[in-house]
Amino acid sequence: MKDAFWRLTIIAAVLAIAAACGGKKPPVTKPGPDPFPSTSVPADPNPVVSTPPPPTALPVPPDANPNARPYDALSTDDINKKSILKPVFFLYDSDELDEAARKTLESNAQILKEYRAWVLTVEGHCDERGTPEYNLSLGDRRAQAAKNYLLSLGITADRLKTVSYGKEFPFNPGHDEGAWQQNRRAQFMVTAK
Repeated sequence: MKDAFWRLTIIAAVLAIAAACGGKKPPVTKPGPDPFPSTSVPADPNPVVSTPPPPTALPVPPDANPNARPYDALSTDDINKKSILKPVFFLYDSDELDEAARKTLESNAQILKEYRAWVLTVEGHCDERGTPEYNLSLGDRRAQAAKNYLLSLGITADRLKTVSYGKEFPFNPGHDEGAWQQNRRAQFMVTAK
């Protein structure tokens, strides 16, 4: 009997709560005017596309020199450290300029024509093979070959000096073909500007 009493009490409580909540309906609001009315405009088959005007050129600062060249402010040490003038390389036991060497020399000549005050020493170098006497002679022929090609490109003789170091100043201290290829070279050192 106790269980039935509790069941009836719970059911009555649930019905009372349901009656209290379900008695009122929320107020119905009427829709007002649309704040963002849709205006459908048919698409133009030939739209006019306007291109923006080109940007105006920025004024040149008064202290900028329009004739300045990138290497003017560098010292001869900095020019040489940056290897602005590229070395040319030779085959074993050769002082002949190949196509790559000629292209490098042509590129160097363009720089030398722009910087007409530069004076260079063309250094001839060899790999470690051969006697010191032979390598000095070969290094001299390599330096002369590079100098002669620069002369043929219009660089004046008073700007070019040569020296041979033979095998005394290797670029790469290794003892294999990879190192030797780098050491068989004519290198350009700016000595005055």
